[in-house]
Amino acid sequence: MSRPFASSADLDEKRQTLDELAPGVWALTSEGDPNIGAIEGEEFVVAFEARATPVAARPWVEELGRRTGGKPIRYLVLSHYHAVRVLGAAAFDPQTVVAHHNTARLVEERGREDWASELGRMPRLFEDPDSIPGLTRPTLTFTETLEIQLGGERGALRLQHLGRGHTAGDLVAWLPERRILFAGDLVEAEAALYTGDAFHREWAGPTLDRLIGLQPDVLIGGRGPVVHGASACRDAVAQTRRFLTTMIRRVDGVRRQGGTLKQAFDEARAALAPSYGAWPIFEHCMPFNVARLWDELSGTSWPRIWTAERDREVWDLLQD
Repeated sequence: MSRPFASSADLDEKRQTLDELAPGVWALTSEGDPNIGAIEGEEFVVAFEARATPVAARPWVEELGRRTGGKPIRYLVLSHYHAVRVLGAAAFDPQTVVAHHNTARLVEERGREDWASELGRMPRLFEDPDSIPGLTRPTLTFTETLEIQLGGERGALRLQHLGRGHTAGDLVAWLPERRILFAGDLVEAEAALYTGDAFHREWAGPTLDRLIGLQPDVLIGGRGPVVHGASACRDAVAQTRRFLTTMIRRVDGVRRQGGTLKQAFDEARAALAPSYGAWPIFEHCMPFNVARLWDELSGTSWPRIWTAERDREVWDLLQD
C-alpha cells in the first residue's frame, strides 16, 4: 500500500519548547516541526523565521512582546525562501525583512509554486491559509555578510551566507560573543533533511565546512531540539553530512550503472533508514530528495521548480 502523501497524514499538534539560550536569545522548537527564534536588542527585536501563516505566527509574536516589554520587531530574518518559513511574515509587522539575494530571486521565480506545493505537503502547518496576504518579499538583501548591531553591550548579530546548500540562498544567524548559531535548514538535529532544492555536493563539502568552522557552542537547526556543547554541535553537523554523502553515493552508484530513478530511491532509502528512518519527515522528504539529486548528478545544476502536480507525479512514481 502506498504511503500517505508527504506529511498530509501528520495532523497531530506538536509540543512546543521555548528555550532562553542566553539573556534575550530564544529558540522555539516543536518536536520536528520547523524551528523559530529571536534575539533581543536594546531597542528592538530580531526575529528569525516566520512560520507558514500569520495566524500560526501570531502566538509567537505575542510571546515575544511579553518577554521584551513590547519592543518592535525591527528585523525579520529569513534563512531561505520555503513557504513554511516565510509566509507568516505579516504577523511580525517588521520594519525590514532580511534575506540573501538568491532568496529574493527564488521568491520571484518559484514562490507561488512553492506555496501551493508546501500547502499540499504539510497542511497542518498552514493554520488559516487565507490569512496569508501574499508572497513574502525581502526588503533588504546581501550576498556574503550583514551585521546588525544590537546596541549596548549586546554586540552584533552576524548574518552570513556560507555557500549553497539546502537552497541557493541559505543564511545563518551567528552571535559570535555567545557562540550561538541559528543554522536554518543547513543542519537538522534528530530530523531528516529535505534536499528537494539543494546543491548536495556543495552543502556536504565547503558549506558545512564553513559552518562548523564557526565553532558554535549552541546550535539551532531547522528542525529538532537545540544542540548544546561544542562536541554535540560537531555531531549534529556530521549527522547532516552523513545523510548527504550517503545519499550522493547511493544515487550516483545506481545512475552510473544505468539504473532507474526508482532503483536509486530504493537504494538511498534503504541505506538511510536504519539511522534516520524514525526521525521526523524522513518518508516525506526522500522522494523529492532523490529526484533532485538525480537531476543534479545528471547535469541539471539549478533545481527544477516543484509544483503541486509535479509533487504528486514524483511521489506516485517512487512509491512501492
